[in-house]
Amino acid sequence: MEKDRVKFLRDCVEAISPSGFEEEMSRIWRKEADKFADRTWADVHGNSYAVVNEGGSPRIMLAGHMDEIGLMITYIDDKGYLSFAPIGGWDLQVLPGQRVRVRGVKGVILGVIGRKPIHLLEAEERKKVVKFEGLWIDIGAKDKKDAEKHVSIGDPAVLDYGFAPLLNDIVVARAFDDRVGAFVVLEAARLAAKMNPKAAIYAVGTVQEEVGLRGARTSAFGIDPQVGIAVDVGFATDTPGMGDEKKKVGDIFMGKGPIIARGPNINPKLFELFVNTAKKEKIPYQVEGAPRGTGTDANAIQLTRAGVATGLISIPNRYMHSPCELVHLDDLENIAKLIAHTVVKIDDKTDFIPS
Repeated sequence: MEKDRVKFLRDCVEAISPSGFEEEMSRIWRKEADKFADRTWADVHGNSYAVVNEGGSPRIMLAGHMDEIGLMITYIDDKGYLSFAPIGGWDLQVLPGQRVRVRGVKGVILGVIGRKPIHLLEAEERKKVVKFEGLWIDIGAKDKKDAEKHVSIGDPAVLDYGFAPLLNDIVVARAFDDRVGAFVVLEAARLAAKMNPKAAIYAVGTVQEEVGLRGARTSAFGIDPQVGIAVDVGFATDTPGMGDEKKKVGDIFMGKGPIIARGPNINPKLFELFVNTAKKEKIPYQVEGAPRGTGTDANAIQLTRAGVATGLISIPNRYMHSPCELVHLDDLENIAKLIAHTVVKIDDKTDFIPS
């Protein structure tokens, strides 16, 4: 991947933008989109838009959600310790002892998640998963008054993890779920803009997916697309202990290309178009069986208004909803390429009615 693309990806995942607080990521995304899109804007919900070939037909929506799981400050005690609640779904076992970045009233402030030392835990306590009520954030404040100079109730926080390369074009970061989706839909729109599309292509960085697919609902209603393509992360099952999981979600490998979903959430003709395009363009791909509505923006888009021909492309991802998620740079490039080559084949004559 070219250096400027990697820099944009790094900027995306290092933004502090949990659900409901996506402004930082939104600014980064729209600034990049301004380099090639016909027009960019944001709506009252916080969704960000970039349109290519505005006025073309049909309207195609590409959606990747910009939000991440995070924490919210809910209480400050007399000694200046901060209680917090989850934004999105957390594995509580990863939280104790982590550094956090709180987006406070005077900017970002560093803190740590504290709990009682293991030496002082009773034997039975050691066997139990800690509860949120048993954790706190310590920012080094002298007392409540001191803490309130820097932090307010409702401030968001994320774990203090950034972007870094591993071996063989695998990269690690917090928030790949789903900054890579927002990254990829913009990359796909950028590629498609050079390929003379017939359709109007609306790339959307959606908000609040982690708390109920909320931004996809509002943005899809506003665009009223005929075709919708969601990009999210999917479970890579190429790690130890995932043998039984392959029976549930498939044999999915990092670096082996896009995961193309198939099932009732997916328009069958759009699925076939993805597969045929991948074969023609020699793009490696993997297929995921999704026998019900998916927990992604694709679910919300498909059910918008009178219905939308919807597809879901997923990025193989290890260690989802942890502070050290992994993706492969080749997968990101191949997914953007697959989507771009697919959408430029679509025009007003393309029939998506199942038959």
